[in-house]
Amino acid sequence: MMSTTFKSLFVLALPLLASAHGIVTKVTIAGKVFNGNTPNQNSPSIIRKSSSPDPNKPASSPALTCGPNAGPAALVADANPGDELQFFWTGADKSNWPHNTGPMLTYLANCGDVTCDKFDTSNAKWFKIDQVGRKSQGSADWVQADLMTGSPATVSLPSNLAPGNYLIRHEIIALHLATSFQGAEFYPACAQLKVGGSGTGAPKQSELVSFPGGYSDNDKGIFDPDVFTPSVAYVFPGPQIASFVSGSSSAPAPSSGSSPSSSKAPSASSTKGASSPSATSASSNSGAPKSCKLKKSSSKSASAAATSATMRPRHVSRVMRGLAFGQSH
Repeated sequence: MMSTTFKSLFVLALPLLASAHGIVTKVTIAGKVFNGNTPNQNSPSIIRKSSSPDPNKPASSPALTCGPNAGPAALVADANPGDELQFFWTGADKSNWPHNTGPMLTYLANCGDVTCDKFDTSNAKWFKIDQVGRKSQGSADWVQADLMTGSPATVSLPSNLAPGNYLIRHEIIALHLATSFQGAEFYPACAQLKVGGSGTGAPKQSELVSFPGGYSDNDKGIFDPDVFTPSVAYVFPGPQIASFVSGSSSAPAPSSGSSPSSSKAPSASSTKGASSPSATSASSNSGAPKSCKLKKSSSKSASAAATSATMRPRHVSRVMRGLAFGQSH
């Protein structure tokens, strides 16, 4: 029989678990808003729609490209080097993002001579332009946690990026179960861009990866027994940030902290552009253990509670791993 304290922890934890899934519902580019779709919507968008908000795993899942069954979107957005993009991540019911532990990473892939609404992502070669982890070295708090208040993740296109057709892939890796093998949850989302300007920056061949293929379930930053030990430096998975990238940021707007990698890539500072993009119509061609299962709605007040000093989300994650949920949240 549950003790009173145990029951209280369980009740407090439920709101945090209720929306343990997520999607990008909106992207802004240099201040211009582009709405996305939930799995049941089909409005024209620059954001490739996922068929499910559920977490994706293992690292070899085809869903790691842009999300499960994420086919081409109908629109392409104009952008310029240095433009700031904001990614608004929400729970499945459009409540605030429910997780607080793990990195956020941003990649680009050149679609070549075709606009990205006609591009097959199985051919994509991705290069990393940004990554953020803990708010500071030795901190127990991750930048991802700021999404729980409704803040967007913010990243800038490289200021010297060569013009062309690009997919941008923003990804959250939730690590609240990553002390177990294949416990990490991957949430990728892609948007279609046409970048102008006169930049010359491009990645080296050695800096390109495919998804799936860019990660392994054994990577230090994916299977991480030390994820709840702030004194152990976090190692970002995937390639280094492309060497031509002069600076970028992927933090929620109010935060500027970035965690340096202990071995793979440097931290990066923020670059911001001023050019305003526009959207253009384009023809549309349009089994791992431990997965999130609860799908109840969470309130904004629950999100606020998530950051309180008396019940911090990362502690809830550790409590819930021991409950009769089969470690599923």
